Amino acid sequence: MKILIVTQVVNTEHPILGFFHRWIEEFAKHYELVHVVCLEEGTHALPANVTIHSLGKETSKNKFLYLLKFYKQIWQLRGEYDVVFVHMNQLYVVLGYPVWKLLRKKIGLWYTHGSTSLSLKIATLLTNRVFTASPDSFKIKSNKVLVTGHGIDVNHFAPKGLEKDIDLVTVGRIAESKNLIALVDILKVVREKNDVSLTIVGSAVTDTEKAYEAKLRTHIEKINLTNSVHFIGKVSQSDLPNILNCAKVFVTVAKNGSLDKAMLEAMACGLPIVSMAEGSRSLPLGRNQAISQDDLSTALYEILGSCNFYIEDYVSYVKDTHSLSTLVEKILIP
Repeated sequence: MKILIVTQVVNTEHPILGFFHRWIEEFAKHYELVHVVCLEEGTHALPANVTIHSLGKETSKNKFLYLLKFYKQIWQLRGEYDVVFVHMNQLYVVLGYPVWKLLRKKIGLWYTHGSTSLSLKIATLLTNRVFTASPDSFKIKSNKVLVTGHGIDVNHFAPKGLEKDIDLVTVGRIAESKNLIALVDILKVVREKNDVSLTIVGSAVTDTEKAYEAKLRTHIEKINLTNSVHFIGKVSQSDLPNILNCAKVFVTVAKNGSLDKAMLEAMACGLPIVSMAEGSRSLPLGRNQAISQDDLSTALYEILGSCNFYIEDYVSYVKDTHSLSTLVEKILIP
């Protein structure tokens, strides 16, 4: 079998999507030939049966040119793939469907997010199968949906036994959906009993996110936490496991409604997780799945008081239910 993968970025150094490089490596173990059409190409080292075709975002900002290249690639490669796998961006399903329907190519879409758009509803009608990380990660009811787990590289994200010199850590883009202002308010409460700090891994990308970051920093200064909240910006996938292993607790109050991959990466490293996010309800967090800010503060008090900053059961859970190797085996497009 030969597969065409359509994704946004192929770049090991990308702070958000760098993980997908390992997905491609895993697909290469299961398919005779792998063609990848991506919007942007960066650093990569992939097996010989993988070919990358960039739409050119790394050199141009011409969206019309991207579209022309997209149609050119999926048509010229028509004899080089049997099925199509679209990662996250449902617009590619909508755009490519007329060509793939003509060529009788089966389409699979990976989507895991709390939001539901018109384009996602259309893509769900057009695709043959929808793959998602958890029951809460895809909100449209359809018999096409298959829950596969999140695809964590458990060889990369694993316990390392490093010194725990980071108190609380959270990972992700600095965006309103991450609810970081509420998180620093919780930190203010926790610090009444525990002298702890919060490390924020990630950056603001869009203008809207940058405006939110400015608002967040102003709020931190206003409540006198400037020295207790540390922004370390973008971190590559290669460096992230070390940062997670140096942390005592991973905490999130995100509002995006889906299961956050960053939580599972932290669990794979053995970190305790304390979450108020709706998307983590499928995880075995017990009392650490907080309903309110008070509940979350209480859970943090208990963990910090116990000094138990490693949970072996979390490591086993991610290996059993969310590992990359088992995920790719489940991605079969009928």
